[in-house]
Amino acid sequence: MAKFQRIGVLTSGGDAPGMNAAVRAVTRSALLCGVEVMGIYGGYQGLMDDEMKLFHSSDVSGIISRGGTILYSARALEFKTEEGMAKAIAVCKKNHIDGIVAIGGDGTFRGATDLSIRGIPTVGIPGTIDNDISSTDYTIGFDTAMNTVIDLIDKLRDTCESHARCNVVEVMGRGAGDIAIQSGLATGAIAIAVGEIPFDEEAAIERIRSARANGKRNFIVVVAEGKENYAEGFTKRIQEQTGIESRFTRLGHVQRGGNPTLRDRVTASMMGSFAVDKLFEGQSDIVVCERNSRIVAMNIGFALKVDKLFKGKLTPEEIAAIPPAELSEMQKICDERQAKKMMLYNTARITCK
Repeated sequence: MAKFQRIGVLTSGGDAPGMNAAVRAVTRSALLCGVEVMGIYGGYQGLMDDEMKLFHSSDVSGIISRGGTILYSARALEFKTEEGMAKAIAVCKKNHIDGIVAIGGDGTFRGATDLSIRGIPTVGIPGTIDNDISSTDYTIGFDTAMNTVIDLIDKLRDTCESHARCNVVEVMGRGAGDIAIQSGLATGAIAIAVGEIPFDEEAAIERIRSARANGKRNFIVVVAEGKENYAEGFTKRIQEQTGIESRFTRLGHVQRGGNPTLRDRVTASMMGSFAVDKLFEGQSDIVVCERNSRIVAMNIGFALKVDKLFKGKLTPEEIAAIPPAELSEMQKICDERQAKKMMLYNTARITCK
């Protein structure tokens, strides 16, 4: 077991319900081992600016049910520079921080790697409502966001039924359409459009037209924001081609708020405790992932390459440079993730009439 006297915990990137539960678990797990915890405010920017506080158990009391993050978050472009990194390392040394747990998305993990290779052991925990980190089956905040979307769409459907309307709802998910696919399936949307799966607009409009002819009065279409500049134009085309009054609704950042669901509280707590265990075992430069219902550790560099491979962001030269065994493992993760996404999408397409 590595020797630690004090660790830091921070949240970075977009806030997500469940981040507070992870902060709580990290803090109490470390304190139980006799290790002090510094709560770092404002993400990596706060780390550079020395914005932090020594946490006691009471500092995280009552936060498991709260949305957002009590540690706040901020953009930190300077952290990507050598000067910014030097500031962060100096602050860690000044405050006797031996390691860090960083909660956030892929940008957070790149920062964690930068700290790790400079002598500050760091472990990442995935926290983003979009569920767009390909190395893990689940990210903290996803379940809460989907339940928020479901509640709002159910309310929209009530007024659609009253006025015989169609409502095209744009949900968050810039790099992944998981929120759109699963919330669309759960709310009985007649069509779902996401950036990463081809969308047959003509077939969707015909489905709406046919359902209206059969007496259906309300129609919900869910579009992921990753299908850029699409939802509003599609709304107009639905009305023009079907004669059904159609409205566009962008749910926006309300999807990030709210009290975390049971799943996000439990998963965040498990990941937070697991991260501390791995840190104290001497592991660093890793991200905590959920794989096939198990909490596991994965090298951050490997995880980031998996994400790029899944999203088609690796060049042929970069792919060729990956050892065959490693590439095979990465491809297996990508194939499993794509298979699950397509299963959900096809289920929605079949059942949402």
